[in-house]
Amino acid sequence: MIKIGVLALQGAVREHMQSLEACGVEAIAIKHKEELQEVDGLILPGGESTTMRRLIDKYDFMDALKGLAAEGKPMFGTCAGLILLAKHLIGYNEPHIGVMDVTVERNSFGRQVDSFEADLAITGVADDFPAVFIRAPHIVDAGENVEVLCKHNGRIVAARDGQFLGCSFHPELTDDHRITAYFVEMVKEAKQKQLV
Repeated sequence: MIKIGVLALQGAVREHMQSLEACGVEAIAIKHKEELQEVDGLILPGGESTTMRRLIDKYDFMDALKGLAAEGKPMFGTCAGLILLAKHLIGYNEPHIGVMDVTVERNSFGRQVDSFEADLAITGVADDFPAVFIRAPHIVDAGENVEVLCKHNGRIVAARDGQFLGCSFHPELTDDHRITAYFVEMVKEAKQKQLV
């Protein structure tokens, strides 16, 4: 049985867990770094990236998160989670976890009042995914090995870099579980490789 964790420090944790369960896998709310040992993959949910970073530091999660990435375990960052995964952040000298070869700009679609929904064509996922954007970041630049999965109005809003998946929007705030299912397949593939 595949087990996927959701970093449960802040953000839309319950919604991600419901989406994982709808995809037929066990979801674990990760509140202590030791619990990362139990999972085959991890979702970093949307929320507020600055607050999340403070909590990651407060509860001493950073080395464990980097360790999970180094073990080859897939990680999926949505909205604030994408910011945490990015190697480069516009306006910041240091990344957070810094494992996904992308440059990200925060709040690039405006403030809370500028939130919107759009149907997106996401490579390998769906032609009509209902994406919810709330104070969303976007990927300004993607490294040469990064697969751009989706653009909205010319801006990259979903990408995959090997075991890392990131998107600007909140897939968990819809009843459409296709992008979660895509991540579940990434986790299954990674687990198969580790068993070989």
